[in-house]
Amino acid sequence: MFTGIVSDVGAITAVEDRGDLRVTIATAYDTGGVDLGASIACSGVCLTVVDKAPGWFAVDVSAETTARTADGMWAAGRALNLERALKLGDELGGHIVTGHVDGVGTVVSVTPEGASHRVVIAAPDTLAPYLAEKGSITVDGVSLTVNAVEDGADGTRFGLNIIPHTADRTTFASLTSGQAVNLEIDVLARYLQRMESYRAKAR
Repeated sequence: MFTGIVSDVGAITAVEDRGDLRVTIATAYDTGGVDLGASIACSGVCLTVVDKAPGWFAVDVSAETTARTADGMWAAGRALNLERALKLGDELGGHIVTGHVDGVGTVVSVTPEGASHRVVIAAPDTLAPYLAEKGSITVDGVSLTVNAVEDGADGTRFGLNIIPHTADRTTFASLTSGQAVNLEIDVLARYLQRMESYRAKAR
């Protein structure tokens, strides 16, 4: 379990194809305090630490994971938003995040708005029912508030405000139009939608 509050930006230094991908990630974390088998969210994907040394850790990325995450995400040189798993007693500063990607969105535009940036993302149709103004969403592992939702003939888009602090501490400083991003819907929205669907089926 995570909160969507990024605590380090790492970078992929090596990718080895072993059937699954063995991905090595450089990090500022004190890996002496990271156990083998620990979970770390990597741009919104919960992965298991399988090897480590000072300054880096390694994870195995399955074909299922690569198929369900943003194109180009697992390439050498890619920057990743990192978050260690939530511990009991930690501050829940974002919202409850599972580290399971529900779909891949596409950045439509990034527009300066004061010192911040307005970001519009096109969402897959399957996620449209779970998006709500002032609701929560995780984008590449970052907990964010949805500012607006627009349903149109060409699909659903939602808007976000990225403040300078968030941009400086995540990969969002280099976010560009056309970029694919990992999306995880709010877990509460997921259960509410399921209950509503079940209720409608029972009528």
